[in-house]
Amino acid sequence: MTLLQTFFNSDVMRACLPGLLRGLINTLLLSAMSITAGIVAGLAISLVRLYAPRLFRLLAIFYIDMFRAMPMLVVLILIYYALPFLGIRFSSWTSAVLAFAIVMSAYSAEVFRAGIEGVPKGQFESAAALGLPFLSALRFVVLPQALRVIVPPMTGNCVSMFKDTSLASTVALPELLNEATNAQALYANPSPLIMAAVIYVLLLWPLVRLVSVLERRAQAAGNR
Repeated sequence: MTLLQTFFNSDVMRACLPGLLRGLINTLLLSAMSITAGIVAGLAISLVRLYAPRLFRLLAIFYIDMFRAMPMLVVLILIYYALPFLGIRFSSWTSAVLAFAIVMSAYSAEVFRAGIEGVPKGQFESAAALGLPFLSALRFVVLPQALRVIVPPMTGNCVSMFKDTSLASTVALPELLNEATNAQALYANPSPLIMAAVIYVLLLWPLVRLVSVLERRAQAAGNR
């Protein structure tokens, strides 16, 4: 067989396209749910890390360090395969969303922490002098300024998380890579994997370029 027949077989590609599209939809849903939950939880954890009593700050630091150090695949396996031994069972979807959201929240918490700490403390003092409560000062004064620093690394984390969703195939969740692997086995041809790789590149390349643009803008704004 020629190179084209082996890796770019048009007949195989046409036959597996519906399955890959189903997998793509699942990948997009999984990414959106995990990233949204992870960012929201990460903001809450970062606030605990910065402003809660000492015991809760230490717990937040432990959580952040633990799940930033632990590989995503390990977290996924622990939730899906280990928790049932403790009587806790989740579906493939729930396990995947939970695992990805947990890891995303740990990385997001550090990004939020760095962004908030980058805002001069005088901003809080000025807001307090104007009579703004702490949460209002955080929401209307500090976070909008921190976003300039937060957005580029947060976007990069989202790109990484989108790529990591391919690990959900280990818990039999029918996402893009899982569908491509099944099609490869069915047709005994690697063309479905090539199609999946092309889809990932087409989706993620614009986001990668966006990260670069945001980093340049943040750097330019910081030099003013």
